[in-house]
Amino acid sequence: MIGSPTLSIVQGIYFFITGIWPLVSIGTFEAVTGPKTDRWLVKTVGVLVAVIGAVLVLAGIRGHVSVEVVVLAIGSSAVLTGIEAWYVRHKVIAPIYLIDAVLELLLIVAWVTFLLIQG
Repeated sequence: MIGSPTLSIVQGIYFFITGIWPLVSIGTFEAVTGPKTDRWLVKTVGVLVAVIGAVLVLAGIRGHVSVEVVVLAIGSSAVLTGIEAWYVRHKVIAPIYLIDAVLELLLIVAWVTFLLIQG
């Protein structure tokens, strides 16, 4: 086994829910994260995050968490963390995004810890 099916499912569910949120209710999404000028871009990113989430859930359910799936999981969390930290620091997006950045970092730590334990 390369990756953790449970961790893959947990991250996948988180990504899927947060990804579809702006599609289901852009109003509540903006109420929490602040107003957006390019709603199409928010929804596009949301769909991409939801698709990543669906892949992670499927891999976890099938028990086939390959190297590629682990790279997708860690890489997507790292990219989202970097983007959120950069744009909060430059006051482009609201500080609320740092909560997601912390959760993304926790996912990265969980993956790395799992991989280290597996040897």
